[in-house]
Amino acid sequence: MSFAFKEVVEAAQAGLKDAPENAIAEFSVSSRQVAGLESEVAVRQFKLAVDEPEALGGADAAPNPVEYVLAALASCQEITYRLYADALGIPLDGVSVDLKGPIDLRGFFAVDDSVRPGYQGIEGTVTLDSPASQADLQRLKDAVDRHCPVLDILSNPTPVSLELAGAGSGEKTEAA
Repeated sequence: MSFAFKEVVEAAQAGLKDAPENAIAEFSVSSRQVAGLESEVAVRQFKLAVDEPEALGGADAAPNPVEYVLAALASCQEITYRLYADALGIPLDGVSVDLKGPIDLRGFFAVDDSVRPGYQGIEGTVTLDSPASQADLQRLKDAVDRHCPVLDILSNPTPVSLELAGAGSGEKTEAA
């Protein structure tokens, strides 16, 4: 199946310029723990399984949340490269992304409060299959770096507000 990605980008740009009030797209998920550390996440009509490896107390039935973060970044990069290559008229026959990141488990397991529980950093390689010049590929990378939503989410502070709703008191309390 072939899509006219350039037309998709151009139509979205034109539509959003003409009606900026339509620019907000809200996404949502719903998750519930089903057994042990395994969760089921509902995303639109899809169900995703989440678990931890056995070494971290899980049954290793599915990727863990931090692996899904890497998967989200990798696939968002691929999508953004595809869309912007077509929009910029840069030939792109394929794109793949390999990522890795260390997490110091002392933060997750509350061994050392000075250690953050998340990734210490994320490194990776984007491989482009393209006959384009290095200058065009750099122009493409610059566009992708400016417009990839998951890269932005991971690179910049994103306000998060989580409310705690417990069955015990019936009261809702704010959790940060």
